[in-house]
Amino acid sequence: MTTVTISKKITGGAELIIIPREEYERFKQIETVFSREREADDDIAFGRLSRPYRNKKDLKRALDFLKG
Repeated sequence: MTTVTISKKITGGAELIIIPREEYERFKQIETVFSREREADDDIAFGRLSRPYRNKKDLKRALDFLKG
């Protein structure tokens, strides 16, 4: 494994981690998925979207509830 030392002057004293580009790209993909899941959870919480229904009976019950 290659070791790289970077001066604290460059990093401002912060910790710096270097990983291969392929791993970084995978991390970005995973973060995108998590971000979209958080958005969907917010949509559900604010009533903009509902969770999938197990059967049409549950769906009908939810629609009847929304009608009032």
